[in-house]
Amino acid sequence: MRLTLGFSPCPNDTFIFDALVNGKIDTKGLEFDVQLEDVQTLNEWALSGKLAISKISYGVWPLVQHQYSLLESGGALGKGVGPLLIAKNPIVNLSDVDQMSIAVPGINTTAHMLFSMAFPKAKQKKFMVFHEIEQAVLDGKVDAGVIIHENRFTYQDKGLVKLMDLGENWEQNLQCPIPLGGIVMRNDFEPSLRDTINGLIKASVQYAFANYPTLAPYVRQNAQEMSEAVMRQHIDLYVNDFSIELGSNGHKAVTALYNVYETIHGKTAKED
Repeated sequence: MRLTLGFSPCPNDTFIFDALVNGKIDTKGLEFDVQLEDVQTLNEWALSGKLAISKISYGVWPLVQHQYSLLESGGALGKGVGPLLIAKNPIVNLSDVDQMSIAVPGINTTAHMLFSMAFPKAKQKKFMVFHEIEQAVLDGKVDAGVIIHENRFTYQDKGLVKLMDLGENWEQNLQCPIPLGGIVMRNDFEPSLRDTINGLIKASVQYAFANYPTLAPYVRQNAQEMSEAVMRQHIDLYVNDFSIELGSNGHKAVTALYNVYETIHGKTAKED
């Protein structure tokens, strides 16, 4: 049986899925057609139910739960891993952000949700692919930007400054880890198959951890010219015990995000 599977080319995702998609573990006769895309593209595809299995931002989960189920393994949650709000120059009053133009990595991303939680009155948002945001700030196309992934590790080298750690703001206010991205599977598949897929992803993560700190060729070849140090920062920051299994604390974080979604959008959110 062949299944479509989407995740990003970022080192944390390729680290998680390497063993699964490259035959390093027993896949129980299952094969995968892999689509490597940025997270906003994956979010948009999830809204239309395009892929059988996909990485998504937790920010889009309330909108796709009617056709997808959340898997226990393969996601990204943690502490100290949230998006950052950056600019060319520091500001005295954070309330000034409400009048600034802000680049955000996709309307349905968790980053957008965390930014909206911190700055509910900010309306001048420009949605961009995440790797274009630093340059947009440098070029003066926007006043500030919300950065994720490897840009967390490179913005200072480009002379940019941090205005707020949006993840730290989440943690201080809600006292739980930040749910960044999860893995979902379409509901038109049998629950037994979803259980199998979940077990395979868990085994893939465990295989990767067992062989770390070695970086698999699959991680390197998709790392978009990152240095090895940045690849390892990605993995060390975004892949952890929550990637093996959500557990009770992981589910608590997802429920907390639901509540934020309800507050921002005025819609009732159900517990996952």
